[in-house]
Amino acid sequence: MSLRKNIKLADPNMAKVFIPWVLRHPSYLVTTRKLIKSFKNTVELRKKAKEEGLKVPPFLILSITKQCNLHCAGCYAAAAGTLSIKTEKQINIDTWRKIIKEGNDLGVFCYVIAGGEPFMFPNLLDLCSEFKDRGFLIFTNGTALKETDYEKLKKLKNIAIIVSIEGGKEETDSRRGVGVYEKVLKTINRLNKIGIINGISVTINGINYKQWMNPSMIDFLIKKGVRIGFFLEYIPTKHDITESLMLTEEERTAFRKQILNYRANKKIYLIHSPGDEEYMGGCVSAGRSFAHVTPSGALTPCPVSSMTTHNLTKSSLREGLASDFFRYIRENEHLLETEGSPCALFSHQEELRKIAIKFKARKAGAL
Repeated sequence: MSLRKNIKLADPNMAKVFIPWVLRHPSYLVTTRKLIKSFKNTVELRKKAKEEGLKVPPFLILSITKQCNLHCAGCYAAAAGTLSIKTEKQINIDTWRKIIKEGNDLGVFCYVIAGGEPFMFPNLLDLCSEFKDRGFLIFTNGTALKETDYEKLKKLKNIAIIVSIEGGKEETDSRRGVGVYEKVLKTINRLNKIGIINGISVTINGINYKQWMNPSMIDFLIKKGVRIGFFLEYIPTKHDITESLMLTEEERTAFRKQILNYRANKKIYLIHSPGDEEYMGGCVSAGRSFAHVTPSGALTPCPVSSMTTHNLTKSSLREGLASDFFRYIRENEHLLETEGSPCALFSHQEELRKIAIKFKARKAGAL
């Protein structure tokens, strides 16, 4: 089967964006074929695991470091404890290598690298380069890449760099710090210059959603070379005044409509949460489509949730995914419903506390 047909079979929207990219960057051809073969293999591995009673997600989110060079307002990682300065040790590159190998054997296809700021983790790209038959999405604030990182990226074709942005200069600098917007654009320009697939990650809230509904914003970034867009609706870190930043039902409906319009008419691959999750039966955490590993090795349902029953420095990924804690969340469908919130688990915090007690789950870092 041809490369074009294989990509279309996996995702027609992806084909529309990435086939032209691959054709303009022939150095991606070999790796793309290898990734397609790997994807098919992981589908079979996950199918076999399911027959054995184990639910394996295609994606695993790795918060690879708690270190960050910025102090963004409303940081999810800080709120969830990922950036905690407690004494728990961060796992080293050898342990991350072991976790990725375990994931590969079970059928994980793509690793989403988060933080902290991933480019503050020593030898990050060297780790990714060891697994050329797997995809890596690195989410970065765009200000920490060094010259050596760009040199290594030139040789890696299984990596996409996703840069965080809030909107224009005013919105981005307001949340992330003065001068960050210009640094982000320079990083995007540099990535395009060396031929690296890149994208943006945006936290959509009641303040900036109208800006992103204006096609000129998307068109500007597409002209810059951006090919992927993650639009993640704002999730409050606790029940307080910040809940007012969440989109209203009317705003969410309007924004979703525009996302679908962009998806049909713009040459950019878009992921929208929670909008896309509605078509997958609700929240896709706890191993349904992804799970999350903290910098200290705790396996949690998602980056927003910090409850865990297994630490992967002491147990296997298989054991963690098979846990009664994960299974209960997956099998109780009402826990997967957002109920007007952008996050299902945020909507059921009281019940999650009871579930945590039931299954002896603890805060990540307490194991």
